Amino acid sequence: MRDVLAGRADPVQPRDAATVLLVRRAGGGLQVYLLRRAPSMRFAPGVYAFPGGSVDPRDRDHRIRWTGPPPREWARALGADEAQARALVCAAVRETFEESGVLLAGPSAAEVVADTRGDDWEEDRRALVDRSLSFAEFLDRRGLVLRADLLRPWSRWITPALEPRRYDTRFFVAVLPSGQQTRDVGGEADLVAWTAPEEAVRGWRAGQMAMLPPTVANLNSLVGYAAPEEVLEAEREITPVQPEFRESAGGITLIVPDGVDYPL
Repeated sequence: MRDVLAGRADPVQPRDAATVLLVRRAGGGLQVYLLRRAPSMRFAPGVYAFPGGSVDPRDRDHRIRWTGPPPREWARALGADEAQARALVCAAVRETFEESGVLLAGPSAAEVVADTRGDDWEEDRRALVDRSLSFAEFLDRRGLVLRADLLRPWSRWITPALEPRRYDTRFFVAVLPSGQQTRDVGGEADLVAWTAPEEAVRGWRAGQMAMLPPTVANLNSLVGYAAPEEVLEAEREITPVQPEFRESAGGITLIVPDGVDYPL
């Protein structure tokens, strides 16, 4: 960190990543899906996060079946070129299925998969996780199209320049499709839960739920929405947020930019 601060080393270039805030209506209010990363994970072990991960180079495959807003529209919303935007949307849908079992895809532009439970679905999910099956092959095998219209852009966070593992992450929101259920699929997470955004923020404040700043800020941005439909209809201006580390007498401190929905 001090080498980068002093200009003796260049920051690591961030990798593109996609994360999805999956929401549902429950008990007359809004809940969001969180998973706790297993202690064995190299990046952010033990912290609560949303489903998501790095873009796979194969997420850029033009053979991926697609319906909804075209990549050029996503490019404008995400601040990316068309190929990059396509990959980010595909990664968002793929990672959500890998980490929660929820699939934002259907047999046609007007349909969505009703249920993804069963040994055959689990076999495909595991093949996606170990990269023996590409997302394009998965959709083609099942005769499905990616439903880009089920996603909305929400925010963008870039890992501080001093970190050795850096990500340029686009956050999306999506509503849990009718009939589908999340499930504990194991692997990267050791605990999963649906919770009200304000409850999760309280858990973080109390020291009961470890989270990185982007997770807390995005949870806080959901507080006040009463229903999933309100979240989808929200107007969001996607401005990159990049916290930074500053050195002081007390050591190195992480600073979140002013104006960000980060509860202090």
